[in-house]
Amino acid sequence: MFRNVAELIELANEQNVKISEVMIQQEMEVKQKSRSEILNQMEKNLEVMEKAVEKGLSGVKSFSGLTGGDALLLQSYIQKGNFLSGETILDAVSKAVATNEVNAAMGTICATPTAGSAGVVPGTLFAVKNKLNPSREQMVEFLFTSGAFGFVVANNASISGAAGGCQAEVGSAAGMAAAAIVEMAGGTPSQSAEAMAITLKNMLGLVCDPVAGLVEVPCVKRNAMGAANAMVAADMALAGITSRIPCDEVIDAMYQIGQNMPTSLKETARGGLAATPTGKELEQKIFGVSLGTSE
Repeated sequence: MFRNVAELIELANEQNVKISEVMIQQEMEVKQKSRSEILNQMEKNLEVMEKAVEKGLSGVKSFSGLTGGDALLLQSYIQKGNFLSGETILDAVSKAVATNEVNAAMGTICATPTAGSAGVVPGTLFAVKNKLNPSREQMVEFLFTSGAFGFVVANNASISGAAGGCQAEVGSAAGMAAAAIVEMAGGTPSQSAEAMAITLKNMLGLVCDPVAGLVEVPCVKRNAMGAANAMVAADMALAGITSRIPCDEVIDAMYQIGQNMPTSLKETARGGLAATPTGKELEQKIFGVSLGTSE
């Protein structure tokens, strides 16, 4: 059993296995299930993610009308070929948005690590799939690797927006994705940890301020930026760039920042973008009443 990133990397290096294998072994031990049972369950999660991406890219709208259709718009933009950033990054962004648009439309998604941050891991996975051509088994391993880092964050800090702000949700998801991308691209366990650290430390302090209390604005677009952050951090780690602050210390810092963050910025819809004039107008339009006031 590993308790932090340092122990996770140590186990992977000692056993000369990938991080995903360490996580699979831990799941087998903790849940007292066979390898095939653990892999089959993750395969089911992968199928849910895949269907959500496909549904989102077909175009969906939320019941509130706040979100929907942006993933499709971005795919159309990519097809025109005039984009400024990389195609793989934009594809990851589009597929992350697609997943969260499905969530906002009350569709089925796989929380990674939460529903509000469910787009980053599948968004990046199905984008790098087109670049790296992984086997189905490697795609499942991608999820175990991201889960290993999510496990550490959940047990040493938080993955809850209500407890730690959006840094704990989209920040964690982006770090998880970055680490998994590195492994799929052939990087070392240590490089996965560096990618996680680089990603997360650049999302520290991100607040959770859902307009009208709904997981739509700015949540969907934050998943988009989380996906882009993960892709760039993975490339940096694969290039040999390291984080001056170790991954576990970055996670600890996130926890402390979350503890010091005011409640108005932790999923209460009482501060940040939710408290702007337009945010309040949208809340009034949707519910006919203001649900809260800023502090």
